[in-house]
Amino acid sequence: MQQVLIVIHLLIVLALVGVVLLQRSEGGALGSGGGGGGFMTGRAQANALTRATGILATLFFITSLSLTILAGYSRNGKSILESVPAAKTAPANPSGAPAGGGFDLGKTLKDQEQKAAPAAPAQPEAPLSK
Repeated sequence: MQQVLIVIHLLIVLALVGVVLLQRSEGGALGSGGGGGGFMTGRAQANALTRATGILATLFFITSLSLTILAGYSRNGKSILESVPAAKTAPANPSGAPAGGGFDLGKTLKDQEQKAAPAAPAQPEAPLSK
């Protein structure tokens, strides 16, 4: 049902865009062109396009509300947080990390610096000169 309503909704959208583009510009700000000879002229064309725009806008509104209502029915009322399994108890942590099993950035950076630092010489080296 929802897929059929989506297709109808898209057809209404395309028709609404087409009808709006067919209407003559009143201000002439962007559309300075505009052909003169159409199948209807003047007042009859304006009335028909205005009526078609109103009808299509109403249908668009109705199909939008219907799709929203259908989406609400298909939704289950559970939160994604309820689907997360319960946290397991953390083992004893002798390394000194925070109790919640969190991430200690300071300790990690110190460990990396110690691994990357070259071993310091036992005695300072004297400069070699000739």
